[in-house]
Amino acid sequence: MNLKAMLRLRKRLKSRKPEFKRYCWDRKLKLRRKSWRKPRGLDNAMRIEYGGKWSGKKRVKIGFRCPKAVRGLHPSGYEEILIYNEKQLEAIDSKKQAVRIASCVGMRKRVAIETKAKEKGIKVLNPLR
Repeated sequence: MNLKAMLRLRKRLKSRKPEFKRYCWDRKLKLRRKSWRKPRGLDNAMRIEYGGKWSGKKRVKIGFRCPKAVRGLHPSGYEEILIYNEKQLEAIDSKKQAVRIASCVGMRKRVAIETKAKEKGIKVLNPLR
């Protein structure tokens, strides 16, 4: 299976994947964030998949993963590399990797990085508008 087909498959699998919610996320305000944590208590109903409210909820399991070849790739198919200066552009392979300029980089340095990336034919994922 080629890369484009695997990326489409990953997108389809991700759309069907449930939103995994943390145990007791509805009871405590600080747990409302979408942060999955494995239930660890000895008598935890969600951990043993028993009991009314938690028995029907989906838990994180290995079957929900995407294909290994496209795991961690940008939706465009490139591997994402975070860049802080022009010098780091020299180690980039323009066929497999794309660049994301760090948010702490100032405007002058950002423009210089973008022009050098354009010369080398490297894709910038967050260009200036």
